[in-house]
Amino acid sequence: MQEPVTSPGFDPVEERVAAPRLLALGFQHVLVMYAGAIAVPLIVGRALQLSPQDVAFLISADLFVCGIVTIIQSFGATQWFGIRLPVMMGVTFAAVGPMVAIASANPGQEGARMMFGAIMAAGVIAIFFAPLVGQLLRFFPSVVTGTVILVIGVSLMPVGINWIFGLPVGPTAPQLVDPAAQSWLDTARAAGGVPESVRLMPTVANPEYASLPRILIGITVLAAILLIARYARGFVANIAVLLGIVIGGLLAAALGMMHFDGIAEAAWFAPIKPLHFGMPIFDPVMILTMLLVMFVTMIESTGMFLALSDICGRRMTPKALTAGLRVDGLGTAIGGLFNTFPYTSFSQNVGLVGVTGVRSRFVCVAGGAIMIVLGLIPKMGALVESLPTTVLGGAGLVMFGMVAATGIRILSTVDFKGNRHNLFIVAVSLGLGMVPMIAPDFNQWLPHSMHTLIHSGILLAALAAVGLNWFFNGAPHTSDEEIAATAHAAEAH
Repeated sequence: MQEPVTSPGFDPVEERVAAPRLLALGFQHVLVMYAGAIAVPLIVGRALQLSPQDVAFLISADLFVCGIVTIIQSFGATQWFGIRLPVMMGVTFAAVGPMVAIASANPGQEGARMMFGAIMAAGVIAIFFAPLVGQLLRFFPSVVTGTVILVIGVSLMPVGINWIFGLPVGPTAPQLVDPAAQSWLDTARAAGGVPESVRLMPTVANPEYASLPRILIGITVLAAILLIARYARGFVANIAVLLGIVIGGLLAAALGMMHFDGIAEAAWFAPIKPLHFGMPIFDPVMILTMLLVMFVTMIESTGMFLALSDICGRRMTPKALTAGLRVDGLGTAIGGLFNTFPYTSFSQNVGLVGVTGVRSRFVCVAGGAIMIVLGLIPKMGALVESLPTTVLGGAGLVMFGMVAATGIRILSTVDFKGNRHNLFIVAVSLGLGMVPMIAPDFNQWLPHSMHTLIHSGILLAALAAVGLNWFFNGAPHTSDEEIAATAHAAEAH
């Protein structure tokens, strides 16, 4: 999509949008992030073996805190908190592995108190670490920034693709265990002739995976977005993703793929109670584990903020970066208080800003307010939750691809001809960033304490790119203006 034409001196980030358009654009951001926002509480709640009512509460609490932290980040709260860019905040998937490990070892409400205590403490500590991370911006010139953003986009693409065809595990997995063979195994195990450790491999093709209706819906959503982006003008073009999702939802309903039972059962209002599971338990080992997660989150957030600043034409300074990273810590501390999880900027919404060209931060403020309402009114949340993931998959291809395209655009400004070392930086970092995606079990023989750090391809790519750039090019001390110009290289060229 072409960049919108703006007059000299006009700052699109500060644009005040009319109320009807503001709500529509804000709701579009909510739809884009909703599936990711509810996935983590579902996974962690079940790992804790909580009741369905408590799992539903975790989802509502998560949406509620998503809204609060989004408003703090986008609107700002004092000079110390908030990057004041169009950012939607959601639960970081980097925390899922450690939280599931904590939940598996300590199920039930006591495990929840230990987990939320560790999250709360890690968030508070991260607030004070944020200035240190902000001063590292000089280690992120265009070759590093472009590479990290490219890896973010590439690592997200499997998410959108799996949304279309079916998740790799569960009821939509490509293959299932043969029911007849499983019945035989259960009988043999009951007779005592087969050890409990024996499991059957999935060998039967699953009709739910990559079914024709799923593919049809995904293609319809993708085609609708592209057609609207190509031929529509003004406001309609700006909400191309939202309209594509709505069209896909209507098609899914017509094909009988949407179920509305949850809407009827959901309550109209449910307040979010802090410390729902009781007073938190502060375990030092768990706090250290969640601090590692916060480190991963802040590195990933740095890449997101740099990508967003480039899209928005807003120069990034260490002061602004620090204010944004502090909200990662503050949001995580608030999350622990309200029984939710560590928070970071959602990359799919960064892609949405690039797709729509709407860069007003007040759109995300409106999105945050909508998230708060969804958290307080479960019936409204249930309506959005009824959308099949295949509807979001078609939109995901566009949005995640836009993140990768932003990285490519930044890399196009890098001097590869005069400095061939930059080729090594991109090549090795991209390869390492794809390791967890291609070989997710590569760390099975490494110490378990390292898994949190090396499980994120984005973090591996960031560490490799920063380290190799320092090795080949150095990292001289520069002024804030020079650092901002480097982070904004694509726009400067």
